[in-house]
Amino acid sequence: MKLTAKKIIKPIFTAASLLSTAVLTLAYLFGNHLPDHFQVVEGSSLTFQHMPVRAVYNDSALSQAELGDTALAGSEYSVDLKLFGIIPVKEAQVDVVGQMYVVPSGTTFGIKIFTEGVLVVGMSDVDGKEGLSNPAKNAGIKEGDIILSIDGQTVSSNEDVAAVIEKSEGRSLRMELQRDNMTFTVAFTPVLSATEDKYKAGLWVRDSSAGIGTLTFYDPATGIAAGLGHGICDVDTGDLLLLSSGELVGAKIHNVVKGKAGSPGELRGQFTDGTLGNLLMNGETGVYGRTADLSASGQWMKIAMKQEVETGPAQILTTIDDGEPRLYDCEIEKVHFNDESLTQNMVIRVTDPELLEATGGIVQGMSGSPIIQNDCLAGAVTHVFVNDPTKGYGIFAENMYNSAKSVAGASAQKAS
Repeated sequence: MKLTAKKIIKPIFTAASLLSTAVLTLAYLFGNHLPDHFQVVEGSSLTFQHMPVRAVYNDSALSQAELGDTALAGSEYSVDLKLFGIIPVKEAQVDVVGQMYVVPSGTTFGIKIFTEGVLVVGMSDVDGKEGLSNPAKNAGIKEGDIILSIDGQTVSSNEDVAAVIEKSEGRSLRMELQRDNMTFTVAFTPVLSATEDKYKAGLWVRDSSAGIGTLTFYDPATGIAAGLGHGICDVDTGDLLLLSSGELVGAKIHNVVKGKAGSPGELRGQFTDGTLGNLLMNGETGVYGRTADLSASGQWMKIAMKQEVETGPAQILTTIDDGEPRLYDCEIEKVHFNDESLTQNMVIRVTDPELLEATGGIVQGMSGSPIIQNDCLAGAVTHVFVNDPTKGYGIFAENMYNSAKSVAGASAQKAS
């Protein structure tokens, strides 16, 4: 059969169009996947693990490798990220830093946290003479609001709130509240409860929280310890608790509730005598405090930059009984560079038979357990998948280290 030029060119053109579309789609996906900002250690260049993306220095005749050899800590530069080193993906900023070293922990610790103001966690009607009513709700107060003051009096405990309201004698009170980082004032009139004979506003409030987690690392250079890998949120509202003061204390595991699909497990324990240090921040990436020197508890280890973390074998350093931290095998199945979710940077799966037998996988209380890969601290465990306790999320160690550095700087500035 004789083929015409038209019949030959058409499938070639179609194939070329499909290939071009696929490549552009891939470039678009990488553009959304990769962040706009990276850190590299002095003496190294920006490279990606198992990814067909190359960083091209866009402001000099120097190659990326040559730049990595000459750029000093504290400097910064821009790169073009290109698919296969050819097709533009996006521009990114690169900060050059000194090598980051910490002492991984994996020990269980306790957290005592007192909130800034008093958190509204619920509402209930008051049984007044005129029937059921809720003065707080009617005034526009919502769950998750933080009560800062009532009638000009600063409140910092449940008892403070109750005392001011009970002494109101039914007169209108002004309450200063904080919601979504905005401060405002509402007026409400307490109602005399027929059954309790006390003036009430119809509020349920909380001023403190406590729990057990895992310490991720200690930074000997700053004296800051980091743990959990996620912030402490109120169990009722889900909102991050605003820290007024807090304490890091020792803890001892006495029991493990094994996790199963649909029912997360739990490390159960108790606080031990003595304190480890003061809690300085409860933030999105974890809890941070200044402690006594914990460097004797382990060996110094490099922090892996996020672009150095790769899918493949790793280990979790954690404590599941009254003994010392131990290493257990796991697999990093996915790596996410999404800066909008700082605590869900990787998906990990527990593969160690001993840990699976003891806990079923990841359980509550293991949050903050260091993830070790290629002799570097790659991250920390943050969440368990409810329907599959063998899997969970992890945070990049780089994110926690940057937070710890900020806490150290703020603490030093406050002290001066």
